[in-house]
Amino acid sequence: MAAYEYDEAGVMAAYFLITFLALVLVPLTISALLKRPDKTVSDGCQCTPCIEQRKIVQKQERGSILNPKLSRRTYFLVGGWSLFTFVCYRVSLLKVENKIYNPFEILGISSSLPDKEIKSHFKKLSRVYHPDKVKATANMTIEMIQERFVQITKAYKSLTDERIKENWQKYNNPDGPQTTSMGIALPKWIIEGKNNIWVLGVYGLLFGGALPALVGRWWFGNRQKTKDGIYAQSAAAFFKTLKEESGMEDVVGALGKAYQWELDASKFKSAAELDTLEKTITDKLGVKWTEVRRVAVDYDGKLYEARRRALVLLYAHLLRLEIKDTRLKKQQKEVLLQTPLLLNALLNVSIVRTWLMPTLTIIRLYAFLAQALPPNASDKMRFTQLPGITTEDVAKFAEKAKERSEKDGKVRDMSDLLFELEAKEDGRARDVRKAMEKWGRVEIVDAAFKVIGETVIAPSSIIYLLVKLRITPPGANKDIEPKDLSVDETKKLLQQNEKIDEKFLESRLDAEELLPAQAKEANSSAHAPYWPGVSPTLIDPQTLLVDCPRRRQIQPHCCPTHEDHRHPLRPPGAGPHERDYRSYKMQFQGPPNTGLFTWKVYIVSDTFVGEEAVREITLKMEDPPVVDDTPSEDEISEPDEDSLAGQMAAMKGQPVKKRKEESSDDESSTDDDKSSDSDSSDSD
Repeated sequence: MAAYEYDEAGVMAAYFLITFLALVLVPLTISALLKRPDKTVSDGCQCTPCIEQRKIVQKQERGSILNPKLSRRTYFLVGGWSLFTFVCYRVSLLKVENKIYNPFEILGISSSLPDKEIKSHFKKLSRVYHPDKVKATANMTIEMIQERFVQITKAYKSLTDERIKENWQKYNNPDGPQTTSMGIALPKWIIEGKNNIWVLGVYGLLFGGALPALVGRWWFGNRQKTKDGIYAQSAAAFFKTLKEESGMEDVVGALGKAYQWELDASKFKSAAELDTLEKTITDKLGVKWTEVRRVAVDYDGKLYEARRRALVLLYAHLLRLEIKDTRLKKQQKEVLLQTPLLLNALLNVSIVRTWLMPTLTIIRLYAFLAQALPPNASDKMRFTQLPGITTEDVAKFAEKAKERSEKDGKVRDMSDLLFELEAKEDGRARDVRKAMEKWGRVEIVDAAFKVIGETVIAPSSIIYLLVKLRITPPGANKDIEPKDLSVDETKKLLQQNEKIDEKFLESRLDAEELLPAQAKEANSSAHAPYWPGVSPTLIDPQTLLVDCPRRRQIQPHCCPTHEDHRHPLRPPGAGPHERDYRSYKMQFQGPPNTGLFTWKVYIVSDTFVGEEAVREITLKMEDPPVVDDTPSEDEISEPDEDSLAGQMAAMKGQPVKKRKEESSDDESSTDDDKSSDSDSSDSD
């Protein structure tokens, strides 16, 4: 019969807790140690403003020595290992009684000792530990003395008495078979009657309250958000607000509506500086700010405080207005870091509806936010993306550039501004050069339509648009003389590139794989000294295939955060004939009819303002060539002699087939004649 015992000393419960903690903490600790480290300050743009901004961001993420910023996982690991250490220490202090009965250990003798010496040893112990010989003390009561002598006597009889010895050997106890005890790793106080109400209360709180609340929060929280990670109310506002002809103010206003649900307005305390910022924005933007507010107004004509606050902080960043209030600055960072997620959802809304203008506007807004420039800024304003360059510098440069362009007819760009600063030995030239080394000026090397295994593009066929992109920083590779290739070298190079293109088209990849050196370069951070978070990657151009006459987006290829679509910088010193570009492909079904179709390929940067490339390409749809199944004259067999065609051919002197049946009939008739002659002779 089995008897169940609860863990009086808490030993088994402690071992169970140690095992459970080890199973949870060890994998979490290993994954935390193997976690990909954050980018160092040496990555990406090396201009002074970018380095200082990355240091500020890293300091905010890590915290200070006195107030370190730790994640929830870190707190959990520290608390878990502290509990694990404490339980291990308590277990080390517990004494576990040995349940295996060993008479030799009780008597303090060796198992190889003969019976005579065992008897002699027992007599010595009896003279020492007999209750009549030992006096009770404070540490040794009379009951303890008697119990010890009984154990010694049982141990002696287990070795000398045959019956008791047999019980010990069979049942591991001199008294014979005992009840089986099963230990339960729970302290006894849990099942004591006086604690029932507390135990039931804890169980009810955990399984009747906390667990359903946790599951319900997860379930209803997921239902409230879309697959893009925004609330359903925000997505509905995007669908209702965005139109096919929406411009920049409409897009920003639609974006402002979402902040009512995406940000916790209760955490935002009122600040007097917010009104001052809005007044400054109104003075600078005028009608544009009024239009943004009009779009952000709800259907009941009310502009919610959360929307107004978010839009003011957003435009304060775009206009590079200084914010002195620490709390307001923290709120601005929260708004800006939430913006890319909302823009991505807004972009998906425009893509689903195949609208060109809003799609281009949203992608351009990425770049305006990254470089902190006002939306729809003039072409001259793009120079202020460079470190230390102000609007006054741009105006002076534009005036000089205009005079020079009138003389030599050349259009001035960023490299000319750099050369002018270096000529004046301006201290800003060093930072400008470092920023331009990581600049993302995209070039369309080639764009063509391909159909695998076909020379012509037939209606309704599966077409691949093969786009080859290269990123060349301003002023790079200008001094490289083009290398003249021979006819054979050119032919060999073209054949090699065609093989690479065919292999890429047959693969499942959307973008060509980068070489290790290119991948490292492509993953470095871009020049973005005003962005409050981790800097965006070098450049993530958005590829759009557009039907030019209708100006509706046909096939988007958007990759705002996907690492596989980052482009490598053109390596310094790369020759014009080197494969220093990356190929991309987009698949779509062609039009159902034949003809010439003019399309446009837009490459828009979501990191740098004004860096775009557009190319018109022509899609020629034609019917596949008709295959003539009629055999040639050489393939026509000769007609039979007895056929009408054979007779006509014989009259014309053309060759005809002789009938094999005739010869076989003649031979058979000859054989028949011979057999009939032999039969007649026999009968005679």
